[in-house]
Amino acid sequence: MEKIVINNVVKIFGDHPKKALELLRQGEPISQILDKTGNVVGVADVSFTVNEGEIVVVMGLSGSGKSTLVRCINRLFEPTAGEIYVDGQDVCKLDTKELRDFRRRKFGMVFQNFALFPHRSVINNVEFGLEVQGADKGEMRQKAETALEMVGLKGWGEKYPSELSGGMQQRVGLARALALDPDILLMDEAFSALDPLIRRDMQDELINLQQKMQKTIVFISHDLDEALKIGDRLVILKDGAVVQIGTPEEILTRPATEYVRKFVEEVDITKVLTAESVMKKCEDVAYLGSDGPNAAMRKMKKNAIASLFVLNKDRTLAGIVFAGEVRRLVDEGESDLEKAMHKDIKMVSRDTPAQELFPIMQDMSYPVAVVDDENKLLGIIVKGLLFSAIAERGGDV
Repeated sequence: MEKIVINNVVKIFGDHPKKALELLRQGEPISQILDKTGNVVGVADVSFTVNEGEIVVVMGLSGSGKSTLVRCINRLFEPTAGEIYVDGQDVCKLDTKELRDFRRRKFGMVFQNFALFPHRSVINNVEFGLEVQGADKGEMRQKAETALEMVGLKGWGEKYPSELSGGMQQRVGLARALALDPDILLMDEAFSALDPLIRRDMQDELINLQQKMQKTIVFISHDLDEALKIGDRLVILKDGAVVQIGTPEEILTRPATEYVRKFVEEVDITKVLTAESVMKKCEDVAYLGSDGPNAAMRKMKKNAIASLFVLNKDRTLAGIVFAGEVRRLVDEGESDLEKAMHKDIKMVSRDTPAQELFPIMQDMSYPVAVVDDENKLLGIIVKGLLFSAIAERGGDV
């Protein structure tokens, strides 16, 4: 379901935006628009959507228009042209009072510089947005304490920002946004001022929180590794315009322009590829209760494989059998396949990064099973398949 729809949004800074907009519509380069009009094109005809519960990372180099764009979404900057819909409502048509109420209900914002009040305690900082909304004191305190606990700062409420590390201060900023329980989080370079180790911790924290909250998040970043780690999709900007939109794997494996290709060429692709993207369909399986040793042996011979995964009747993974042990059961006249089944087997989820598969598969003599949240078999990964998938996408193996 589309939560945010951005259609042909333009933001021009200067005294003659109409003239600059006309030149932009005619295809004039933004550098020439600046020379001819003295106006700066911050966002140039941008269109994309954000689905409910999705993290979309808008990224680009400094001056690409990403921070301008996110401020257009909640109209901290007034778009020069275009449409912005949130839950089907045209944000650009709201009057001042409607916009203020809409921001309070729909948006939470987290800034790069923390934007905490130094004279207010941590808990009072988190309560600030609720205070502006007019919430009563009891409700404010309960929501603020819950938000602090969500970001790992339970018990820190009476401290002041100066007593906290940079990472902890940013957690306070995130808690302040979460206390409002907004539908949408706008995060503008939220972690970029932090040290690398703390930044990675905050990225992990956001991913963990998102699994619980399922907020719609527009995250602004200039860090490609960060974007690939947290983003469901990426929107890459250059000179205020969109040059490519796609999943991390699509961006890495099929860059749309030379600019994007250079942007991503140093990325370790094994951090982005997942088990789901390198797995293959299982040739065949055996079913407990219906397939005995003879049936399992026939399936392995037919597909020229030395092992066979075994499923329960509900298609959840039960284990694996190997040809030599199944042959022994056949020779002994046994009818129970479970006597040859190994239940302690390696399994991975569909979103396991490829780089984590190498140590798992290092000493394995059989494929790795890829399963879903209900332990149902989705596919398998063999070593050769993993190596070739990475090589095909330009990685080193």
